[in-house]
Amino acid sequence: MSEVEELETDTPHAHEGEQHEGTVDQKLNWLRAGVLGANDGIVSTAGVVIGVAGATDSPLQIVTAGVAALVAGAFSMAGGEYVSVSTQRDTERALVAKERWELETMPEAELKELTDIYIGKGVSPQVAALVARDLTGHDALRAHSEAELGIDPDELTSPWAAAFSSLVSFTVGALIPLLAILLPVSWAIWACAGSVAVGLAAAGWISARLGGAPVLPAVVRNAGMGVLTMLVTYGIGALFGTAVGA
Repeated sequence: MSEVEELETDTPHAHEGEQHEGTVDQKLNWLRAGVLGANDGIVSTAGVVIGVAGATDSPLQIVTAGVAALVAGAFSMAGGEYVSVSTQRDTERALVAKERWELETMPEAELKELTDIYIGKGVSPQVAALVARDLTGHDALRAHSEAELGIDPDELTSPWAAAFSSLVSFTVGALIPLLAILLPVSWAIWACAGSVAVGLAAAGWISARLGGAPVLPAVVRNAGMGVLTMLVTYGIGALFGTAVGA
């Protein structure tokens, strides 16, 4: 059996049910963005409520500051994601439009370019030429956009989805310190600090697992930065409260 026949025979049956790499990468990117959004929500809101708690013991002032931090942070994250991803989407559209023009005006050059890409990946020239012709005949724009640009023209990034994901994840993360600091107990600050440390450790664990990185360093780094943030903001709040009270 020839190399081409083996390729045609084996490929359709290999890894049945396995998701396409691009789809998996896209899902992982959204998960990472969600984890980072929640992480920012935990740290920034914890810093605000702990800092205010260091200056005053008024529940109204603490919750007002916490809610303001939650709303401002969530919309800031959502707005930033929307603008950033909109720019990315515009760039992707421009690149795909350029690729469409090249396919219409210089199809032979584009076919050779696609063939060379597969040859560069280790495919034999004969098989590379066959694959390039078949893919171009099936869906030229998609084949060339994916191989040359790493873009699926049918699945461009969505700025609204990115904005909504950031808004929700930041809000969920911010609720952890905000709700903990409002516990009707004398040790509410400690409860807040503990819940924040646990939340950040969980976020570090998830991000490490998603990225295939060592778990312990990510957990220690994430929780450590959160604890440092709370210590600094509480100290500044306490100094400010003392100065104002004096």
